[in-house]
Amino acid sequence: MSSISKYNQLAVETSKRVHAERQRSNEKPLKLERSVEEKFPRDYRPGFGVAMEYEKMGNQSVSPETQRLAKHLNLELEHLGITLGTIVGGFDLKKPLDNPLISFLKQIFLERKVIFFRNQEVNQDQLARFAKYFGELDAFPFGKGNDRNPFVLEIVHGENSPGSENGWHTDVTWMENPSLGSVAQCIELPPYGGDTLFSDSHACYLGMPERLRNEVRDVWGTNDYRLFLKASPNSSLSEKLIHDIKSTFKFGVDHPILRTHPETKKTSLYLNGSFLRPGSLYNKRTKSPLGEERSRAIVEELLRQHDQPEYSCRFRWEKGSIAFWDNRAVQHFAASDYYPHRRVLRRVTISGDKPYFDPESDRTYISHTSC
Repeated sequence: MSSISKYNQLAVETSKRVHAERQRSNEKPLKLERSVEEKFPRDYRPGFGVAMEYEKMGNQSVSPETQRLAKHLNLELEHLGITLGTIVGGFDLKKPLDNPLISFLKQIFLERKVIFFRNQEVNQDQLARFAKYFGELDAFPFGKGNDRNPFVLEIVHGENSPGSENGWHTDVTWMENPSLGSVAQCIELPPYGGDTLFSDSHACYLGMPERLRNEVRDVWGTNDYRLFLKASPNSSLSEKLIHDIKSTFKFGVDHPILRTHPETKKTSLYLNGSFLRPGSLYNKRTKSPLGEERSRAIVEELLRQHDQPEYSCRFRWEKGSIAFWDNRAVQHFAASDYYPHRRVLRRVTISGDKPYFDPESDRTYISHTSC
């Protein structure tokens, strides 16, 4: 200690005094027990949102029944986040799945919101077969389907087509019945980067500023697929084709900003900034528009909510990896950090139902969390 600087000498002495006073303060009996919310900073709520969603899960990664079934089926579970993301191992997707395994996967999918599998070297038909265990499939009209299977979309990025899905989003909100979920398989991966991140939309809802949460309750907005009709440097669509597309697929559908999950009845923050018309928000209960300026300001604030790292888990792709996510419960973000290398995924989309917001389910969801 003889060579310690004056600053460090004062810092050590001060730290001892600070620690001593804190110890004395902690020994005093608290007048009131603090709630979970009061333990978190009032001006930064993501940690509180995660804590509340975890409490809704029984303060456990999966339910005891799911844990029991995993053990019974000799499956391995590796959890990536406290409220979302689990790698499930111990079976082969090249083979048809039996009913007990399908039931287990449906259950853990709802509990963990996104699940992953490793070392699954399946072909496109086997990938589509797996997705069909969970519902009918949707083809994608704005991308080239696979010649062998029209429900399998290849997403290819490389030197001439850098990754562009690097923003938080849930899929295909331009549809009247957006997808239940998506299944993606890694075919070719870059030497570094290219991870996909997933953000818990239920925890995000619970962690939103209370002012904002109250303001968007009963608020809906209009979504469309204008993004896919825009001319690019490499291609453009004829006016006739655009007319035919709009005649075939409704251009402009309304969805709630807060969505009730049809199976778990939890509320999520639900939007895609690429498809939502930023000035279109209106209160469905009062049938009154929020106005262009206020609507745009709210959308801008909403699009920042999933950014907080507390809500997310990160999945590192390997060849043969598969991700299966619930579009009603999570948003995802494909990191575009691998240019000029190639990254190729196959994706299959499972049909969903029309989004809705149920105030009674929302009240139940909120009332079952600590204040």
